[in-house]
Amino acid sequence: MNNVIIELQDVKKIYKMDGVETPALRGVNLKINKGEFVAIMGPSGSGKSTLLHMVGALDKPTSGKVFLDGVDISTLKESDLARLRGKKIGIVFQFFNLHPTLTALENIELPMIVIEKDKKERQQRALELLKAVGLEHRAQHLPSQMSGGEQQRIAIARALANEPEIILADELTGNLDTKTKAEIMNFLLQLQKEKKMTVTVITHELEIAQYAETIIHIVDGKIKVGG
Repeated sequence: MNNVIIELQDVKKIYKMDGVETPALRGVNLKINKGEFVAIMGPSGSGKSTLLHMVGALDKPTSGKVFLDGVDISTLKESDLARLRGKKIGIVFQFFNLHPTLTALENIELPMIVIEKDKKERQQRALELLKAVGLEHRAQHLPSQMSGGEQQRIAIARALANEPEIILADELTGNLDTKTKAEIMNFLLQLQKEKKMTVTVITHELEIAQYAETIIHIVDGKIKVGG
């Protein structure tokens, strides 16, 4: 049985602006197994976020192939890609990306609306997730009424809404204090162990990367072997 859930084969990504080509990924080969906790490390501008976009099916490569649970996403139409993303992947962004005019509960419901889940089911699931992240008392609060750590936990709860197999996190602890960072990372570790989720975090902080069982280094758009 194939245990690989994410695979990149010779992936290159080139951004073009005003006739100028900027390579972000230069022939990346990568395999991530089901249930694995992976950290992708690298300096600013190394291609970390571009790699996350490839792994998360948010963008397609200029060349090469990206497989998500055996499906070559490079060949999919945007509508099919969005559907696959909605079912398989939960993404947590550095700046939370919470809707400012929606409550915590409503923010968590958003991904479930995309897959047309029944309203009652949505609310029940959102309440369960609020409880799981210890914020049921914040259900009716707007993002502006919550601390950075609380907003990040709401963002994680939202990423879990559709019970994804993969959680991707982009510098999710970048704006948090040391204590809150540890709480967030331990929560992700618990999810990975209890739910057998695949967790991939993008970070420039070694203290965060050390929570992962596998650390991958990316430099100048290439995976650094043995780094």
